[in-house]
Amino acid sequence: MTDFTTLDYLKTGNQKQIRAYEVLTQNKILSQLAEFDPLLVGTIPINIAIENSDLDIICYWKDKTHFIEKLTAIFGTEAEFTIRETTINNQESIIANFRKAAFEIEIFGQNIPVQNQNGYRHMIIEYNILQLKGEKFRLEIIRLKQNGYKTEPAFGLLLGLKDDPYTELLDYKF
Repeated sequence: MTDFTTLDYLKTGNQKQIRAYEVLTQNKILSQLAEFDPLLVGTIPINIAIENSDLDIICYWKDKTHFIEKLTAIFGTEAEFTIRETTINNQESIIANFRKAAFEIEIFGQNIPVQNQNGYRHMIIEYNILQLKGEKFRLEIIRLKQNGYKTEPAFGLLLGLKDDPYTELLDYKF
């Protein structure tokens, strides 16, 4: 299985993955967030990205105020920078967005270790499904995404999940 805890796998990936690696490493984005255990998740790592897919970075904060201050200090001058607080699944969440090179970057933080966050858990489950189902399935996910589906609903449709694909994927049985 690919080691998603480093960015090394991106160096030998497709063009979008290689470009993501360059943008993240040349701008030291993850190293500047090191104290928050940052991980790249989402569609780019598992090779189902479409034209406008962003770079999703999840983080683990222990002090919400410190996390907000740090994000603002590091990225506050980047193009289109925004930051907001919200509640997702009863968890306080911080979301910062900005543009760097050809990418929109989203930094998502919760007071939950990154490998326990749903963004990481979904990505690992989706990766395993893609390995099991093969190239035709992967291309169909991409087609659905190009037609406006979000990632989890696209998986839900192809897998025949009946209710909330965000929840059902977490319990998907292989």
